[in-house]
Amino acid sequence: MNRIEQIVLMAAYNRWMNRKVYAAAAQLTEAQLRMDREAFFGSILGTLNHLALGDTVWLKRFAQHPTGFSALAPLEAIAMPRDLKHFAFADLEQLATRRGWLDQLIIDWVETLREPDLDQRLHYRNMRGVASDKPFSSLLLHFFNHQTHHRGQVTTLLTQAGVDVGDTDLLALID
Repeated sequence: MNRIEQIVLMAAYNRWMNRKVYAAAAQLTEAQLRMDREAFFGSILGTLNHLALGDTVWLKRFAQHPTGFSALAPLEAIAMPRDLKHFAFADLEQLATRRGWLDQLIIDWVETLREPDLDQRLHYRNMRGVASDKPFSSLLLHFFNHQTHHRGQVTTLLTQAGVDVGDTDLLALID
C-alpha cells in the first residue's frame, strides 16, 4: 500500500467512524449531548463541534498547498474559525449535516492527491498567527490522528452515557 492509498483509507475510516459516532449520539437527548462531562471540550456536542472546526481549519490550510487543490474550493465560502472551543453548530442535526459535508469533501479531495503533492511543504499560520512551514505528508498524518484522538474521547463519553458505538478499529476497513 502506498502513501496515497493509506490516506484514502484514513479518509474512509474518518467517514465510517463519524457516521457511527453520530448515529450513537443521536440516541441521546439534546440535554445529554450538552451535559458537561468534564472532558476537554466539556460535552459530547462540544467535542464534536471541535472536530468539525478543527477539520475546517486544516482543510482551509490544505487548500493553500502549492498544488492548489480545486477539490477544496467549496471551503472558500466558509469563514476560518477563530476559536476551536465554541459551539458553531447549535444542535446535533446541524452539526451532522456539516460533518457529512466535510467527510464527503475529504473523500473527494484525497482521491485527487498525487505522490509529489505529499513531498511539498505547507506554509500556514497557526491559530495564534504564528507562521509555520511543515512537510505536507506529516500534516496529513496529524489531521487524521487529531480526528481519531477526539473521536476516541467522544466514544468514551458516549459509553459513559450508556451508548455503545460498536467496533471502532481501523482493522474493520482493511481487506
